[in-house]
Amino acid sequence: MIAIAFPVGSTHGWGVCGKYVSRQMNTLTHRGVRLISQPFTLADIGDELEVQAIQSMLLRPEDSRTAKNINGISHLPMPLLAAIVDKQLTPWAPAVRGSKTVGYTFFEDNILEPAWMENGRRNFDLITTGSTWCTQVLKQNGLENVHTVVQGIDPTLFFPWPKESPSPREYFQDRFVIFSGGKFELRKGQDLVIRAVKVLQDRHPDVFFINAWFNPWQQSVDSMRGSPYLRWPAVTGTFVDVINRLLSENGMDLSRALTLGPRGNALTPRIYRNTDIGVFPNRCEGGTNLVLMEYMACGKPVLASASTGHADIVRPENALVIRNKPEEAVINGPSGPIARWPEPDLDDIIDKLEWAYQHRGEIAALGEQAGADLARHTWKKTAEEFLKLLT
Repeated sequence: MIAIAFPVGSTHGWGVCGKYVSRQMNTLTHRGVRLISQPFTLADIGDELEVQAIQSMLLRPEDSRTAKNINGISHLPMPLLAAIVDKQLTPWAPAVRGSKTVGYTFFEDNILEPAWMENGRRNFDLITTGSTWCTQVLKQNGLENVHTVVQGIDPTLFFPWPKESPSPREYFQDRFVIFSGGKFELRKGQDLVIRAVKVLQDRHPDVFFINAWFNPWQQSVDSMRGSPYLRWPAVTGTFVDVINRLLSENGMDLSRALTLGPRGNALTPRIYRNTDIGVFPNRCEGGTNLVLMEYMACGKPVLASASTGHADIVRPENALVIRNKPEEAVINGPSGPIARWPEPDLDDIIDKLEWAYQHRGEIAALGEQAGADLARHTWKKTAEEFLKLLT
């Protein structure tokens, strides 16, 4: 038996990770997973079959009865894979431990405190991270027992379209369509996307823009107010209304732009296949960026930063790589600096996006290589790595 304490869902990274890791490990252990998660509804998961599969894995009363209660913490007689959803390295499910407890974490604030490292040592036998960058940050801060486990993609949903099949392009056949995805916040660099796409729209009347930026967390949306590149409109309304007004305020042509609302990741391949290139100038990623991975897995070319978590996936052979400026950006919190991030070069983004517009055959070849590379990063492989560490 293996216990997993993860969020589950279909519209945010942690939920997608929890859903797939649990299912894959349940298969590999012949239905040996016991899942500890938050209450969820069909709307959270998006599919009745998925709900049924997740419910069948939930921790059972008889499992809880075999646990030992020590100082208010339930110690299960089985290994536990536990989500760590904050940079202070505290468990997402603090009232449970396993016979061996392995934590899994992503973080972007890389100025850390010694007390947080002590949290990691106290709460976990081993900490795994979603990127080599996060692993290096923890080791530089004194944690020794750290291992990298990269997330995966679902190859039944995200795969290159067969060359012998008719084109999957249903819409915008006469347009050059630029895609940008990921929740709207400063670290994901959508301010740079807006500036670059505006330049391309001004130069070329066939440039169309699609964004999937839904973000239900207002605090991280507000981080974009620190961007030196954007003018903020005084507007309220739905998220789509706010983003469209923001695009318009910053000079983009809304007749050549489409803002998407929230949707499960299973519904995104159709969007990707109707676009020409994805732009991901992310300043920092604690993981490998699921939207980037899924887009590339469809055999689509990307213009992307290759630092922090992206460095595990993005390379010159499978992407147009964005150059960083020489100086890192210092990110401040209420009490001082909390992170140092690479700052992507806006001029380089514009130049390479123009090159992509002019060289569609060459970027298609990059997309082919991206599809081949990402086919090796499956959720099954992720689950196998976790099982080795747990057992």
